Amino acid sequence: MKKLINDPKDVVAESVAGFALAHSDIVRAEFDPTFVVRTDAPVSGKVGIVSGGGSGHEPLHAGFVGFGMLDAAVPGAVFTSPTPDPIVEATKAVDSGAGVLHIVKNYTGDVLNFETAADLAEAEGITVASVVTDDDVAVQDSLYTAGRRGVAGTVLVEKIAGAAAERGDSLDAVADVARRVNSNVRSMGVALTPCVVPHAGEPSFELAEDEIEIGIGIHGEPGREKIALESADAIVDRLLEPILADRPFESGDDVLLLVNGMGGTPLSELYIVYRHAVAVLEKRGVNVVRQLVGDYTTSLEMQGASISVLKLDPELTELWDAPVQTAALRWGR
Repeated sequence: MKKLINDPKDVVAESVAGFALAHSDIVRAEFDPTFVVRTDAPVSGKVGIVSGGGSGHEPLHAGFVGFGMLDAAVPGAVFTSPTPDPIVEATKAVDSGAGVLHIVKNYTGDVLNFETAADLAEAEGITVASVVTDDDVAVQDSLYTAGRRGVAGTVLVEKIAGAAAERGDSLDAVADVARRVNSNVRSMGVALTPCVVPHAGEPSFELAEDEIEIGIGIHGEPGREKIALESADAIVDRLLEPILADRPFESGDDVLLLVNGMGGTPLSELYIVYRHAVAVLEKRGVNVVRQLVGDYTTSLEMQGASISVLKLDPELTELWDAPVQTAALRWGR
């Protein structure tokens, strides 16, 4: 294992400390317990938004803390849910009296710990709503979930819900927008290589040199099938077929297309994926009117990619376009 780390047990704390130093104009970090929060939190009269989960998926979630998106993010150990205590403290840090929304990826540990944290926060007088993301169409149940996994589509939920909160929507309205995004986005990924969790020191799963896994999860969970390596266009076809069949997306729909890297894939290859994905969608009469290409929900250094397609309407498009200023997304401000 070759990694730019010191002691494996210090990876998350040292990474969070470096992140906060690099982006001190946007965020600050707390370490007892650990979470990342907007420098101006709590924002008076605004619904607070908190997300989080295991580390190793950067920039998710801390990279999306800032104006127009998340108010706080709670990182757990690598590929491990944060415990309720830091979630509670992050919730308290962003509560201005308008309530707090938890955005939770559908993994059993995340769901249970955020539920416990919500109960504890409400016992202290904070109104909490929760939205669970489950955009992955690859498998119905996995090693870590009951139901579908929450993957890269979570970024789109966080951005659009964050814009709704920033414009002054109520807690119920922000939660409704988040649920609407989740119900209209579908994702699926592929792994070309495994990743190495620092404390494990060895690959988290096995793939032969000429083998890839279709439908992989963001922790290396099994997908639909292992197959021989194919061309980029053929892989994109395999990813888009279940996405388009599941929603289903119809001719005339306007969509946002996210091509997400898993951490070890060159940007040039992601643009090859994007190019063919647009061609497939346009052939079906689906209009790509917004796009995002890059590393947004990673799996350490895994080589691979995921595709997410979100059906847009005028309000969701307006909220997507609204200004945002975070470490990983920023425009219009």
